Amino acid sequence: MSRATRTSTIRRHLVEGGLIDLGLDVYEQKAGGPDQHETDGFSLRQGFDSAGTLVVIVGAYGPNWLRTLAEVTGRLESPHVKCTALGDVPELADHEVMTRWATSAELQARKTAEAQRQAPLVAQLRRQEAEKAAEAERLELEAAGQSGLF
Repeated sequence: MSRATRTSTIRRHLVEGGLIDLGLDVYEQKAGGPDQHETDGFSLRQGFDSAGTLVVIVGAYGPNWLRTLAEVTGRLESPHVKCTALGDVPELADHEVMTRWATSAELQARKTAEAQRQAPLVAQLRRQEAEKAAEAERLELEAAGQSGLF
């Protein structure tokens, strides 16, 4: 069972990420669609998951709510925030995600996936550093009067 997630914590993480808190109450969130608001932003409410754990439901609103939803999910699942945003929960609307603290297994899986995505770049950087070091050593030897036979 994961630990309880509070709206104030999630709100702080999203606002620090540059998103706008619209401050809608539950009635305003349920009335109308996500594109009924002029400003792109988010709004929060408390809820419970299937295990009975307190979670936060984040809704994206505004003319470009889909982009806002992607920003919310990306921000909450970033390594320093350590949350999980679930959009495939049956009782949620299309513009909402359920947010809870990520488990250790989820965090490890994210770290492994990130390492696999970055592996080609890391290998290329190491190869370039090795080439630079070999070139610097060759120049150093030539400056000392030791040159290769060929």
